[in-house]
Amino acid sequence: MERSSPKRKRPEPSLRARALGLLARREHSRQELARKLANHAPQPGELESLLDDFERRGWLSERRVIEQIVHARRRRFGARRIRQDLLAKGISEDLIEEKVAELAGSELEAARGVRRRKFGMMPKSAAECARQIRFLQGRGFALEAIMRVMKGGEDDE
Repeated sequence: MERSSPKRKRPEPSLRARALGLLARREHSRQELARKLANHAPQPGELESLLDDFERRGWLSERRVIEQIVHARRRRFGARRIRQDLLAKGISEDLIEEKVAELAGSELEAARGVRRRKFGMMPKSAAECARQIRFLQGRGFALEAIMRVMKGGEDDE
């Protein structure tokens, strides 16, 4: 016969505690946090007022979300892909365009680094060149930067 001890049921965490728990793990945009907490809000306006309070206190910041995403993805992706990821998280267009303009200046170096890490040597055939170009396009790099990388090798500026 198996003995079972009565389990104590933990009280449901408050909306505020849930939000702080999510923000403790990583930065969230307002839209992400609202989506994750929507089912836990007892009253309709409570979630919005909580998010407003978090923004006033500086606990919820779109700029920090942008910095975190750019830092995590820049070594692997181009500005267009990062822009799409930021849009998907509900970041405002103005902040995204500001950051993408900054990223455009380093697009060539980023594309060069990604190509070097993935493929090592420059392509020896047209088919291999096309494969590398498709790979870099899929990673969200601008075609102009890709063509400069493929044409100019490592020393092109």
